[in-house]
Amino acid sequence: MDESNLTRLDYQEKEIILIATAHVSEQSAQLVKKVIAEERPDSVCVELDDDRYNNIQNPKIWENTDIIKIIKAKKVGFLLANLALGAYQKRIAKKLNTAVGGEMLQGIASAKEIGANLVLADRSIQTTFLRIWRKMNLWNKMKLFIGLIFSFEDDTEITDDDLEKLLQADMLESAVAGMREQYPQIGEILISERDQFLAFKIKNAPGKKVVAVLGGAHVPGVKEEIYKTQDIESISVVPPKKSFSKIAGWIIPLIIVGLIIYAFAQNFQTGLQQISAWVLWTGILAALFTALSLGHPLSILTSFVAAPFTTLHPLLACGWFTAITEATINKPTVKDIQNIQTDIFSFRGFFRNRFLKTILVFFMANLGASLGTFIAGMDIIRNILT
Repeated sequence: MDESNLTRLDYQEKEIILIATAHVSEQSAQLVKKVIAEERPDSVCVELDDDRYNNIQNPKIWENTDIIKIIKAKKVGFLLANLALGAYQKRIAKKLNTAVGGEMLQGIASAKEIGANLVLADRSIQTTFLRIWRKMNLWNKMKLFIGLIFSFEDDTEITDDDLEKLLQADMLESAVAGMREQYPQIGEILISERDQFLAFKIKNAPGKKVVAVLGGAHVPGVKEEIYKTQDIESISVVPPKKSFSKIAGWIIPLIIVGLIIYAFAQNFQTGLQQISAWVLWTGILAALFTALSLGHPLSILTSFVAAPFTTLHPLLACGWFTAITEATINKPTVKDIQNIQTDIFSFRGFFRNRFLKTILVFFMANLGASLGTFIAGMDIIRNILT
């Protein structure tokens, strides 16, 4: 057996075998099958969480996705990141003529064949994304999405050297490699914390012999973490927003309302002018950005009506109401959802695909409303000072 992608460890009378894989490599799947068949471990650990396990077992699960429920649950950003990541994997797998997550599927199948315990060893991807999210400002969040969506060109050829690189980084890490270099704290959450989580789950898996199927990037870190003590609770939760962030969300609305009240106290006509300026700037820009995303006329109207109110309440978002209107009128079809993996990488695809277009409308309406808030606020301050 080729041992070059295997790491064997002894930990408290346990034998642990780490298999370094590339998530779109047929060779990796074959290696997983061979190792598990020959070693016959008591437990097989795979680099999946519950959600990804369900998705990989039921690839058509997206066909039942209700975009309106996702919008109401405030999970649009998480959904888009997941879709972009899945599409990224699928495109590389297509070029290599293999299946996405084939080595994980093989690990699951082989564990069942020999009657081994199956351990889902990775941290929830939603927890990982949210922990990253809390570390980033708005500009960096936008850059992250752009990096996820445009990180892999259609005409890129996958060579043997590229495949070797994939053995050194899982898909999530490959997709945001550029962001990791610019923002080390993301790498800490994306790799180091997950190494700790994976190591904890692997060394506590049932039995005396454990095989773990991991993306190549995690093997060095997991190897070290196996012999350390992990504070698993601290890296398994999403930290609450800082008190300042919660207060800051109310500062601008309160200042705007205060300025408008002050304008009315000075002169009733001036007060009306300030309200008009607020409604027009926020409403028109939200509607304009919705129109730029080719939203339905009623969605554009919804943006105009919702923006002046939602911009004064940090717990509301113009994009929610606009996107719900868009999804209700132009309800995404099963075909739209099936084509997400292809359309998400195409500028035209975003406008053609009703599911993706709803997400685009969501972000564009919010962007327009935010821009309107800034301009209207500056306009109100200028008028009062003059």
